[in-house]
Amino acid sequence: MSATPASHWQEARNLRLAAQLRARDPQPPSAGLAREGVLRRAVGLTLEASGCSAPMGSRCRVETFGGRWVDAEVVGFSGDRTFLMPTANLEGLLPNARVVPTQRRGEVAVGEGLLGRVIDNDGVPLDGRGPVRAEHFVGLAGTPINPLMREPITRSLDVGVRAINAMLPIGRGQRVGLFAGSGVGKSTLLGMMTRYTAADVIVVGLIGERGREVRDFVESTLGEEGLRRSVVVAAPADRPPLARLHGALRATAIAEWYRDQGLHVLLLMDSLTRFAHAQREIGLSVGEPPTTRGYPPSVFAKLPGLVERAGNGADGLGSITAFYTVLTEGDDQQEPIADAARAILDGHIVLTRRIADAGQYPAIDIEVSVSRVMQDITDAPWRERIRKLKRLMAAYSAQRDLIAIGAYQRGSDPAVDEAMARWPAIQQFLGQDVAQAANVEASRAALARLLDETSL
Repeated sequence: MSATPASHWQEARNLRLAAQLRARDPQPPSAGLAREGVLRRAVGLTLEASGCSAPMGSRCRVETFGGRWVDAEVVGFSGDRTFLMPTANLEGLLPNARVVPTQRRGEVAVGEGLLGRVIDNDGVPLDGRGPVRAEHFVGLAGTPINPLMREPITRSLDVGVRAINAMLPIGRGQRVGLFAGSGVGKSTLLGMMTRYTAADVIVVGLIGERGREVRDFVESTLGEEGLRRSVVVAAPADRPPLARLHGALRATAIAEWYRDQGLHVLLLMDSLTRFAHAQREIGLSVGEPPTTRGYPPSVFAKLPGLVERAGNGADGLGSITAFYTVLTEGDDQQEPIADAARAILDGHIVLTRRIADAGQYPAIDIEVSVSRVMQDITDAPWRERIRKLKRLMAAYSAQRDLIAIGAYQRGSDPAVDEAMARWPAIQQFLGQDVAQAANVEASRAALARLLDETSL
């Protein structure tokens, strides 16, 4: 038997004794007992209560005029003061109102009964079809997945859009950002993918959108057939920031439950920027210091926490392929939220106003858009065609001004000459009518024909 150094043996013995003593000692009394408090201050979006003992993330009810109650969530504390953020309108709030903690901690009702339904950030139906039949309850914050247990992205996903299927192939379980300014067609592009993507379930989160757009998306974009396999979570722009935040978390939690049932889920979030705006309002209200362009640090901590919940499941279960729209203020691709989103997403599709103004739809700027999983889901001939078309488009763009005024001399650059000869066909290839779908095989064949190669 090998000898063990005395110092090591004594250290191991002390650790075992300490573990035994901890197991025998009674646990200290819990300090998390809920206790009713009194409202002391209400400034802007923040409520301050004294005497209220409730853990972070728990729900409280605040009494208002006429005996009504408003739900609020604990978002922070300082000394004996508890900071709360309401999830509804605070009309009728009175000083010294009662603040009563509840046992609710952001549970999300899930089940097959959600399919075809439109709900708000609290899970309340908005479609007038009665209560939602819940089969299970899951947490609003989700459960992290070990990154080493996730299935790799190895299969392409058909989204029905030729420019994306051919030039920016999407993998099942990928997280992609749609970067665009206002009015360039990102919502319409989301609608196309909603109708044409090969997915078992579609979960749509309309976060901070205009109320008119919610009904328009449900009735015109989704339609009766699309709604049948979809769940829509709507938290319009007139809801408090915490409600908008919860809308995004609820949509993600619902998508996670369907993924855990072995289904392939398409998650559409419109928009990630308004989720960040909601967290900015909350952070500034509770006293966080503004950093980059007025965004507090909590915003940049919340974004990856939301996005990382999507993706492939563990042990070969289902998947969540997620598309997040990102609003670029003034078409600035370097603004803080856009820059942070690019770093945590698996690709970005950029829609530009220049292309939209030229009448091309979808207005995808192929040259600056990237799919980071393309290498894993495409073969060598396909990748070579993508690179060739991008080279032609880059050559044409470099001489665009000279070509427009007729100053370019043919023969100066063979790549530009070829791009000019093919340009009408390239424009036709990248454009697509909203009512038409193009699957992956047809998109690859169209790309091959465009470059005068044998059709696949």
